[in-house]
Amino acid sequence: MATNTPKSTPRIPLTIITGFAGAGKTTLLLNLLPQLRAQNPGYKHALIKNEIGDLNVDTLLAASAEITGTRELLGDCICCTNIGQIQDALAQLDVECGPDRIVIETSGSAEPLKLVLEVNRIAGVTGRYELDGVVSVVDAENWGGYADVSFTAELQARQTDLIVVNKWEGLGEREFDVFLDRLGDLDVGTPMAKSDRGWVSKELLFGWDPKMARAWVSDHGHENASGEHKHEHKSEMECLSITLTSTNPEANTDRAKLESLLKTAPKDEVYRIKAVLYSLTSPKTSDGEQVHGQQSGRARYILNWSFGRWTWTHDNVNDAQAPVLRMSVFTAQYESNKWLKRIESGEYIALEEPHGGDGKLEVKRVQ
Repeated sequence: MATNTPKSTPRIPLTIITGFAGAGKTTLLLNLLPQLRAQNPGYKHALIKNEIGDLNVDTLLAASAEITGTRELLGDCICCTNIGQIQDALAQLDVECGPDRIVIETSGSAEPLKLVLEVNRIAGVTGRYELDGVVSVVDAENWGGYADVSFTAELQARQTDLIVVNKWEGLGEREFDVFLDRLGDLDVGTPMAKSDRGWVSKELLFGWDPKMARAWVSDHGHENASGEHKHEHKSEMECLSITLTSTNPEANTDRAKLESLLKTAPKDEVYRIKAVLYSLTSPKTSDGEQVHGQQSGRARYILNWSFGRWTWTHDNVNDAQAPVLRMSVFTAQYESNKWLKRIESGEYIALEEPHGGDGKLEVKRVQ
């Protein structure tokens, strides 16, 4: 019997990675692990892996990469027969591993929407988890073939927050244009990013949990806000670093202005928004859920905005020397300059009046 978790307990973010068989889902996941360890060696990442049949080669690969814990749902598709097993698998990982994040990697035949509905149901019943995002991995070389014969492949491209295009490097310019046309025929309007031989920045695929946010805040060299722009890989996104400070140690963020950004940012231009900020009142999630009840007094919150949805986490830290707000905004290519100007104007980020003090807003592109 599921029990509700107190609201003060941080929820475990869940990321669903789906895609047709052979698209490169496990490779994508294995390339994320070194990035997580580089930022925080103690970060605990767990995996629920679904395979049709009874041979779990990919799970063995994941285990060899020192994932904190894995659970296998073998034999049937996770969105059909196995869907009732997800809650038990999540609970086992939670108790045995205490993970900071859990990834659910589906079989090639899974329909994302059914899984999303079940994850949201479990989140509502237990109060322990929250859906961070759904990512669909597409094999550019073979998309034309399996999209023609697989209705599920089309559903996976439609029912997702982000399409990661994999295995595109071997295509010529004309072949890649044909692929884009075929994908465009689905009329999905879903943000799309190319991997770099199976590598994508964790900042794009993962939102923030408290451990990630605290590691970021404790990094005093915060000009590298994304933490990922000094690497050998090409990134399909740009990043803005925003810092809001005040002469008043009790200053707070104008949440009404910030929430206008959260509600209106187009998800084909802005992929993710991550922030740590101080507020006088408790914010609400995109679902209208109050985060910290009847809060009285200044408190720190962690914001995780992902493709139009957002959550808040109350953080039991109050540092009078810290900035009022620190934020990273991750945009599609060629979109960051526009958003830099809009944020600099004070349209979305400002101190709450009348006790904001003398404030300074700094916005710069770091990737």
